[in-house]
Amino acid sequence: MKIKNNKNVLVTGGSKGIGKSIAKILSQSGYNVFIVSRTEEDLQKTAEEINAAGYFCCDIEKAQNCRKLINDMIDIAGSIDILINNAGFYIYSPIETTQEKDIEYLINLNVKTPFLLTKYAVENMKKNKWGRIVNIGSISGVVGEANASLYSMTKSSFSGFSKALALELACDNITVNTIHPGWVQTDLAQNAVEQSDFSFAEEIEMIPQKRFIHPDEIANLVKYIVSDEAKGMTGQNISLCAGLSAG
Repeated sequence: MKIKNNKNVLVTGGSKGIGKSIAKILSQSGYNVFIVSRTEEDLQKTAEEINAAGYFCCDIEKAQNCRKLINDMIDIAGSIDILINNAGFYIYSPIETTQEKDIEYLINLNVKTPFLLTKYAVENMKKNKWGRIVNIGSISGVVGEANASLYSMTKSSFSGFSKALALELACDNITVNTIHPGWVQTDLAQNAVEQSDFSFAEEIEMIPQKRFIHPDEIANLVKYIVSDEAKGMTGQNISLCAGLSAG
């Protein structure tokens, strides 16, 4: 595996949707991008398509795999400089019908997993006195979403996490920020609309700009956040939502 002489990036959920766009844009910008997913076929296809430095087929919802993933990344690339906590899952369900198994799954994947990956990555970042952590939250964690209280709860956790960790790591030249996308042109969003009580046209009508965000818009914001030009940006929660959070 040929590693370019640049910053090493790990993108969770990197084979599809927002994660794939982030991985693509960063790879095109010269970063050594490694992607993580549970499906080998999707990983191989995306890695070839975006010219990724490598990939890891791993179920990061299982806590024991998080330490191994970071260790494997460091063994192969030499360091982990940038962590993009993108992997997540959405469940549309009124609170009284939400299943306990869904509560456990979403808390594990949307909250515990990014915390553990960050915990292990920071150990290496501190040694190098440089790091970037970008969390992909959701506008549902900013303004709330009826019948998605579990998802909203898990995604809102990034707001406090980013602020607290940014303070903790400020003197180590490590920044921590969160992007909260609104409706995005992905399969996940399409499935979410199908689960909801609204049609696609009705969802569009509720968005001030009358459009879904393109994944590349998020990817280009990530590209800026991880750059040296954004070294003063930390502890921030940025809504990229076509106006949904404006009121």
